[in-house]
Amino acid sequence: MDVLENAVTEKNVLVEAAAFPTDDRVTYKDSTYEIVSKVAYLIGVPKRIFDNEHEAPKIEIYEKLDADKTARIIRHLCIIRTAIERNFKHINERMKFSYLSISSMPEYVPQDSLQQLNADGVSFIKKSSTKLSQHIVEINKLISDRINNCKKLFPLWLNWLYVKNLFLMPDGLKEEGTKAAADIYYAHLLFYPYQMYINWEPEDVGNLLYNDKKFVTLLYQMNGDYFTEYRKVSDAGSYIKGSIYEFIGSSEKVVVVVDCENSDPYKLCATLKNLDYQYTQKIASIILFDDVHSASAWRILNSFTHIPVEHMMTERVKQNKSLVDVMLIARTCQEHYKNNVDSFILVSSDSDYWGLISSLPEARFLVMIERENCGSDLKNALVNAGIFYCYIDDFYSGNAEDIKIGALFKEMYHYIDQAVRLNIYEMFTEALRATRIEMSSSEQKQFVDKYLKTMQMSIADNVAFYTPGASRDNILRALHLAQCDENESAISDSCCDKIKRGSVGNQK
Repeated sequence: MDVLENAVTEKNVLVEAAAFPTDDRVTYKDSTYEIVSKVAYLIGVPKRIFDNEHEAPKIEIYEKLDADKTARIIRHLCIIRTAIERNFKHINERMKFSYLSISSMPEYVPQDSLQQLNADGVSFIKKSSTKLSQHIVEINKLISDRINNCKKLFPLWLNWLYVKNLFLMPDGLKEEGTKAAADIYYAHLLFYPYQMYINWEPEDVGNLLYNDKKFVTLLYQMNGDYFTEYRKVSDAGSYIKGSIYEFIGSSEKVVVVVDCENSDPYKLCATLKNLDYQYTQKIASIILFDDVHSASAWRILNSFTHIPVEHMMTERVKQNKSLVDVMLIARTCQEHYKNNVDSFILVSSDSDYWGLISSLPEARFLVMIERENCGSDLKNALVNAGIFYCYIDDFYSGNAEDIKIGALFKEMYHYIDQAVRLNIYEMFTEALRATRIEMSSSEQKQFVDKYLKTMQMSIADNVAFYTPGASRDNILRALHLAQCDENESAISDSCCDKIKRGSVGNQK
């Protein structure tokens, strides 16, 4: 790593800093840094850049990815590829005239990257590779074969192909392609992010990895596309967060009351995740006032926040009349007068709650609303009363993907439980009766253990069916479809339990 760090001179750093468009702070304000931190790690940006608090990439992302073998391999392959591209002439001369290998040139090739790749079981040095360009070809092969392993690091809403292409050298599996890429890279060195090689048409855009908002905007433009979901790469500004922190900090006891009918669980989850733990730990509880017609994700919110969650499910006397507002008002008054709660964070866009706010003059309120669902009347009343409100739409929503996936799996489990019911023992008993085959109890047990308990749930053409020869883990894996292992803790285990008992079944 010292080789690359020393290669980026202080002069180059200053030139790059001066190249930042002066309006970047305005154009790309209130952005997140998660995507650019991951890209910076993978392309091999030196660790000292992450340690610098004035640079975009975050050290916590570096540490997280550095513990991931798949990410670590890509990083060090990219580091070595960049080092070879940058020092091609010198390395090539040493190989040709001094018969040295790249492992014997610490001044040009980072030895710690070579050592790390060796420790991770990856080698690109082939006995048949007599030319330096052949080493690059081998590195390109390894990156091409392994880059998809890093897909899991990026959110579903980001076009993975656009990110993937940054790592794939054009025509990089041929010597001619590597030489062409080297020429472009060396001629436009200062246009590459932190002088690390990526596959792009270099141009003076300042720091491509300035923040997430700038990066995804330019990334999509490179691919003839437009990025529109800026809410996923933006976070509430310092004024909004500071006001929330001041409200919590000056409170004796804070409770969050949520009108689930007039709020979005995913936006609220994102909001809570983007608030500093130092302040959210002072919140005594979140009380959800729910109705059967609300989003089912409310029932798993407790799995995605450290704040204690109380879920109040209200019943309807009349099917066309919800009692959520009545229950919320009554419980808020109870919390204030009986439990000495002096401050409430009300999450709802319903103007009807102004009556609650105005009737509790000694209680403090902070209101969280949704931009499109809240009328001007409520906002004007809050402003006139000096009550702070904010939009939960403004908080970074890219980290709410886990609760969305958890909610989806919970509903799919429920669907499976309702639509697919099969007891393997009843099935076997019926098969014995129909075929008139006689088996002893020991034979039946062996048959069940050998064949029935190893049946696997598979998905093909949107239809579930069983095939023999699989373990219980494979059945669980099939039911989870994708990413289930990452989200298993966030969802109900009821379906898994049914599978283990053999009660979830076959549909073909």
